[in-house]
Amino acid sequence: MTNPFGIVSSEAILEGAATDAYFERTRTTLEHAGKNPRVVAEVTADQFPTGSFEVCTGVKDVATLFEGRDVDVDALPDGQLFDGGPVLRIEGPYLEFAELETSLLGFLSQPSGFATAALEARLAAPSATVLSFGARHVHPAIAATVERAALLAGLDGFSHVAAGDVLGREAGGTMPHALMFCFGEGNQADAWRAFDEAVPEDVPRIALADTFWDEKSESLLAAETLGEDLDGVRIDTTGSRRGDFRHIIREVRWELDARGHEDVDIFCSGGLGPENIRELRDVADGFGVGSHITGADSIDFSLDIVEIAGEPISKRGKLSGVKEVYRTADGGHHVALADRDGPDDAESLLEPLVRDGEVVREFDLEAASERCLEDAAAVGFDG
Repeated sequence: MTNPFGIVSSEAILEGAATDAYFERTRTTLEHAGKNPRVVAEVTADQFPTGSFEVCTGVKDVATLFEGRDVDVDALPDGQLFDGGPVLRIEGPYLEFAELETSLLGFLSQPSGFATAALEARLAAPSATVLSFGARHVHPAIAATVERAALLAGLDGFSHVAAGDVLGREAGGTMPHALMFCFGEGNQADAWRAFDEAVPEDVPRIALADTFWDEKSESLLAAETLGEDLDGVRIDTTGSRRGDFRHIIREVRWELDARGHEDVDIFCSGGLGPENIRELRDVADGFGVGSHITGADSIDFSLDIVEIAGEPISKRGKLSGVKEVYRTADGGHHVALADRDGPDDAESLLEPLVRDGEVVREFDLEAASERCLEDAAAVGFDG
């Protein structure tokens, strides 16, 4: 089988076949009528600033999508926060990109939602280790999209091995409950000892400590078993047994400290979101976040033609004319017509992405992550 999982191919995306049918009908109609006007189109979520910032990412894939096409594209920098107005602008003959709209919006909408949710988790515990554990909740084909969005938002790592191969980063993680089950109740020490003997030295010794007995008992047993080699314990108590999770973590911390294991970290996972993280950040050292990221709503971007043959145009409810967006000195987001002066001391945010079909921007994940966190601080993003 050449396509065993029924995944839309990269070739179909690049050729414009990964599209909504009405764009194919549009091409047929315009070609029949001999029409192919030069247009300016913009991608927006909100026309005016709403006071609620979100992260823009997916720009790298958009650049690849438009490479070799007779268009100019401007876009926000990867990782920039936005609040109303265009995040991307395309200029060129309409039929150069008509069928690409569906893929274009997908490349921006879902990753931007992932990154915004990951940023919420990151800022809920700025000094803790926060890892992305959510790849199991999405189709495997987009696991790298999830993990890249998480890294862009400042998370410290992720769990998906193949995504790591794509991103050039090593996946992290230690042991699941399945490992503990394979050794059986009463043999937890054997499981931890075998893990310590088997895995490379650079893998942290984080013992899963909530499988058969209460979290305190298993944490203390792990500390006694691995001694100074134990880096931490992971508490993944299921919601049906969790009760007062904060009290559980405080109790584990107290008992470890009382026995001289102050250096053993406590790592929490299992359906955690920003609110949980804020409640636990003073008693836990790290967090694994999954469904809060992968379950995030996609950003509701749309693409609209705003100028045709040099004349402003729009549908009802949208704003005509080519626009510019700015970051003001006080951290605000300002939208204005591109042929008018922007606010004093404001920075224009849209930058060249593609010129005459050539990608004119380089992409660096570290720089994008730094930009995201700095911009979040500038605009007062708190999720």
